[in-house]
Amino acid sequence: MTIWHEERGSGDPVVLLHSSVADSGMWDPQWQPLGDRFHVIRPDFRGHGRTPYAAEGPYSDAGDVADLLAALGLRRVALVGSSYGGRVALELATGHPDLVARLVLLNAGCGLPPTPDIEAFGSEEDRLIEAGDVGGAVDLNVRTWLGPEADEPVRTRLAAMQRHAFEVQLAADPEPERGRDPIDLPAVTAPALVVIGGHDLPYFRGSGRHIAEAMPDATLLDLEWAGHLPSMERPAEITSLLRDFLS
Repeated sequence: MTIWHEERGSGDPVVLLHSSVADSGMWDPQWQPLGDRFHVIRPDFRGHGRTPYAAEGPYSDAGDVADLLAALGLRRVALVGSSYGGRVALELATGHPDLVARLVLLNAGCGLPPTPDIEAFGSEEDRLIEAGDVGGAVDLNVRTWLGPEADEPVRTRLAAMQRHAFEVQLAADPEPERGRDPIDLPAVTAPALVVIGGHDLPYFRGSGRHIAEAMPDATLLDLEWAGHLPSMERPAEITSLLRDFLS
């Protein structure tokens, strides 16, 4: 299955990989301005947005993205990954180093052991889902992942994306078997900008510092105003940051 995607613009290819709390719609503020300068591609992972939550066998999101890029005939791309999308970018850069020209990682995970803050979030989300309180789980995610700069329309937009993902994934029968590809940070040699947010959970702040220290050509940027999803919280500022680093 080829995951849903759309393209805009021409020039150097840039792939936008969304957070697991959202879908490709989280990049709406960046879509037109980046497309005016680059060939931009934004896919939906399985179970998000317009890609079904189904598979004929085990799959990985990094494998899906690699297959999509091969189908599009793209051999060298810049990857911009938000949260889980950043983890997928690191998996792709590990498994296909010749494919990745540059990386921007916005509060990305990299598989570090969970810390109490992320364990507490996961336990509460599981409790709400098991109780059938999808609305409560949506609210929990919006409160947790958006920082103080996010206005009410942004919170409403994220809630809609998260609710859709929950509904699609909970309805899957059978649930597909998703795997995760390995990450080898010292082997990821592409120039990288690693962004962390001052209002994000300690788990992701620590992950960002670890990524920046372990990768050979990484720059750490700590945005004191940002929560977990800065591209939605101050979209114009992040768009400018992306244009500058990717140019």
